[in-house]
Amino acid sequence: MKKPVLTCEPLGDSALTVTIGPPGDPSIPARVRALAAALAKARLPGLLDFAPAYASVTVFYDPARTEGEGALPFHRMQAAVMDCADSARVGHRRVPRRELEDRLVEIPVCYGGEFGPDLPEIAERARLPPRDVIARHSGVEYRVEAIGFVPGFPYLSGLPQRLHAPRRATPRELVPAGSVGIGGAQTGVYPLATPGGWNLIGRTPSTLFRPLDNPPALLRAGDRVVFRPITAEEFAVWK
Repeated sequence: MKKPVLTCEPLGDSALTVTIGPPGDPSIPARVRALAAALAKARLPGLLDFAPAYASVTVFYDPARTEGEGALPFHRMQAAVMDCADSARVGHRRVPRRELEDRLVEIPVCYGGEFGPDLPEIAERARLPPRDVIARHSGVEYRVEAIGFVPGFPYLSGLPQRLHAPRRATPRELVPAGSVGIGGAQTGVYPLATPGGWNLIGRTPSTLFRPLDNPPALLRAGDRVVFRPITAEEFAVWK
């Protein structure tokens, strides 16, 4: 495998984005996670926040508080961030094993009915009975590609192609927390009650985001996820 490629480019005058390649490298989620962990540990002067994504990490900083060599705040922060990447071995041929280890998380889901009002529409589009949609959706393993949109929302790859469906033409004003949806070629879970335009096929009683926990999000980039069907009765008594 080729040595990963790192690029660091400015994003306005108070942010920068580190992009990790090459595209398709299966180790990228672990490398993104490794850089994020290194940034959290380093506490760089001027660093305000950072946002991991599919194959990049965006760093937000206060230009007036950056330290180090370089005529511009961007150059000082760039050097510090790339030092973090080097210490985490993000750009090396091997990421430390502890960063490569991923987790398999099982999420219970009650499909259809009031929990998944768009299941019949997805079934009709796929030309499958609803039970087969449920079987296909819960019968594969997904990968968390990124966390975003709202805190704790996982973008999951691996959705069977037969179940791909465009987002709703008119988003709902309020999607209940725990709703499991399909948007294009991805599936995901709404951790909070928010507006949303994905097709809702079920709901989980599990809590994906607890702001007082450390870490607050149940899932992280690189995790593997499987969905397990449960009944409405199981949902009602889930703890």
